[in-house]
Amino acid sequence: MHCVHKFRIPIVSSFGIQLKKMFSNIAKPLEGKVAIITASTDGIGFAAAKQLVSDGASIMICSRKKNNVTNALERLQKEYGVDKVKGLVCHVSKNDDRTNLIQETIKIFGGIDILVSNAATNPTSGSVLDCDEEVWDKIFDVNVKSAFLLTKEVAPHLISRGGGSIVYVSSIAGVNPMPMLGAYSISKTALLGLTKVVAMDLAENNIRVNCIAPGIVKTKFASALTENESLSEHLLQGIPIKRFGRPEEIGSIISFLCSPASSFITGEVIVASGGMTSRL
Repeated sequence: MHCVHKFRIPIVSSFGIQLKKMFSNIAKPLEGKVAIITASTDGIGFAAAKQLVSDGASIMICSRKKNNVTNALERLQKEYGVDKVKGLVCHVSKNDDRTNLIQETIKIFGGIDILVSNAATNPTSGSVLDCDEEVWDKIFDVNVKSAFLLTKEVAPHLISRGGGSIVYVSSIAGVNPMPMLGAYSISKTALLGLTKVVAMDLAENNIRVNCIAPGIVKTKFASALTENESLSEHLLQGIPIKRFGRPEEIGSIISFLCSPASSFITGEVIVASGGMTSRL
């Protein structure tokens, strides 16, 4: 009896350790990966950053404003540790800022595996034909051109790591243009095309490129839509699920698109809108 008892303990213990390791790997699908997330100190970007680091990635967050970076860093580092989360000021439309973002990420973490391009602006509303050229250029510089240039600049580093994942954050307005969001809608539609083309170009390098098109999400960016009582009531009528989205719901999809769980998905646009565009 004593011999049998002594013989079984190591087996159970070893099995328990193996189980723990297995579930740890399942719980941290992005362990060992390095991600850059732009415009990641608030809203969807912050939610994406939080989900990616929760899933095991080391992350570089950024924003145009130093105070925003400092505040977001404090929150994330408190929960996930100083070593896993770094951040800096970056205006994605500025070449030097993008270069610094990439170089600092490599310097600190040793490489890049994931790019989440989330930066966007919408300084105007109304008919697209009423949009000034200067405003048009600003929207496309931030929403489209910066995504293209970041992809071009980051791609060689993903290739050197044997592959990776790129996720563009578009909008439901890019799938179905929304009234009063003319130029913004067009810029977000452009990201759908960028996704398709870059996915084809980088597929042979084991780099997957996908896009998420969120519906109306309760963020500071969308506050003009969600905090106006009469307007929000009207918008909710067009959402079968009868509520606005939460940033963390979008963040979890972004992390999924960066993870091995989506390894057979590339060139796709994932609409997360509560059913706004339900279609066959």
